[in-house]
Amino acid sequence: MNVDIQSLGTFNQLAHEGAEQATQSMAQMTGIDAAVDVTKITLLDRADIGEELTGQEFVGVQFGFDGVLGGETVLVFDADSADTIADALMPGSSDDPAMAQSGVKEIGNIMMSGFIDGWADYLDSTIDHSPPEYIERTGKDVLPEAPEADEHTQVFVFKSEIEWVGESVNFYIYMLPEYDSLTTAMMEHADTDGDAIPIDKLQTFNEMTTNGTQQAADNVEMMTGIPTDAEVTQISFAPIEDVPKQIGTDTYVGTVVEFTGVPSGYLMVLFDEISAINVAEAMMPVEVEGEGLTDQHKAAIEELGNIMTSGFVDGWANVLQTSVDHTPPRLVHDMGRSIVDPLAAQVGQHQEHAFIIDSEMRTDDIEFSAEIHALPNEQELRAALDDLDVDRADQTDADVEQIFE
Repeated sequence: MNVDIQSLGTFNQLAHEGAEQATQSMAQMTGIDAAVDVTKITLLDRADIGEELTGQEFVGVQFGFDGVLGGETVLVFDADSADTIADALMPGSSDDPAMAQSGVKEIGNIMMSGFIDGWADYLDSTIDHSPPEYIERTGKDVLPEAPEADEHTQVFVFKSEIEWVGESVNFYIYMLPEYDSLTTAMMEHADTDGDAIPIDKLQTFNEMTTNGTQQAADNVEMMTGIPTDAEVTQISFAPIEDVPKQIGTDTYVGTVVEFTGVPSGYLMVLFDEISAINVAEAMMPVEVEGEGLTDQHKAAIEELGNIMTSGFVDGWANVLQTSVDHTPPRLVHDMGRSIVDPLAAQVGQHQEHAFIIDSEMRTDDIEFSAEIHALPNEQELRAALDDLDVDRADQTDADVEQIFE
C-alpha cells in the first residue's frame, strides 16, 4: 500500500487546521490567548504512544468517531490549567469539582466537534462522534487505546501541541485513527502522479531504526560500562518549517554529522547537560577538573557521539546494502531548536515536508538519557524504501545479503 507525499502533507494540514479551529473556539469561550505550535503525523509502536506525557497529571475530554474515518481522539489539559480554563468559562467552578468537570467537557465538546467536522468536510462524508467523556489520569494513561489492527503493530498518531501564550502551559490534541480507514482515505485522496511512500516498508524502516538505536545504546555501554536501553523509536512527518519545533527549547550537548549515500541527510546525537556530564565522566579514567560542563566533558561527548553515530548509520547501511558515510562529528551546545534550524534549512532547499526519525535511550543506573534525531533527504529515503524487501525483513540480523531480491 502506497501513500504519496502530497497526501501525507494534506492530512497533516487537515489536523493542523482542525487544531487551529478548536483553539479559536476555546479563545472565544474563555478569552484565553492560545496558538497551535506544531502538528505532526507519527508512526510508532502502539506501546510507545504518549511517552512524552510521562510523570504529569492531566485531565482530558475523549471522543470516539466513526464513519469514513474511525478511531479515537482526545483533548488533553495539564491538570493545574484545567481549573483555570473552567473558571474562565464558569467563574467559581474551580471550587466545585462537578462544575469544573462540566466546564471542561463543554469546552472539549465544542473544540473537538469543530476538529472532527473539518475532516468530514474535506472527505465529503459523515463522521459521527460519541458524547464527550471526561477523564483524569497520569501520563500516557490519559490517552485512549489505539484502535486494533490485525496486521500492524505500529500506528499513526496525529498530535497537535497548543501553546498558551505567555504561560508555560501546553494543551494537546491526539487523534488515533483506525489504520485501514486512514490509509484508505489517504489513497483515495492521493495524487496518482505523486511520489509514493510504501507504508509497509516505512514500518520496516522504523524497526530498522529501533535496531540501530539499540546498537548505539550497546556502544554507550561498551564505552562507559553503563547498561543502556533503547526506548521510543518513531518516524514523524511535518512541514519543514516545523521541524525545529520537534526538538524544543531545552539546552543540549551533542554532535551533528552529515551522512551521505542512500539515504542521506543529517543526524544529531543530543544529551541534556546533566546526562552529558554523567556519561562523559563515566568514560574518563581521571577526575574532572573544574565545575559544570568542561572541555574534558565536551571532548568525551564528541568521541561518544562519533561511536553512537557509526553504530546507528552502519545498521542502516548493512540492511540496505548501501554505503552510508558520515562526516566527522561537530560538537554542539545550544538550545535544541537552534541546533536543528540550520539543518532543516538545508534540507528545506529541496522539499516542503520532512520525515524526522527520533530515538531515545535511557539507563536506570545514573541520571542519563540521550536522543538521536535523523533528518533524511526525502527523495533518497523513498529510494531506500523502494529497495527494501519487507517479506524478508526479519532476516536482517542473520544475513543481510538475503534482504534484496
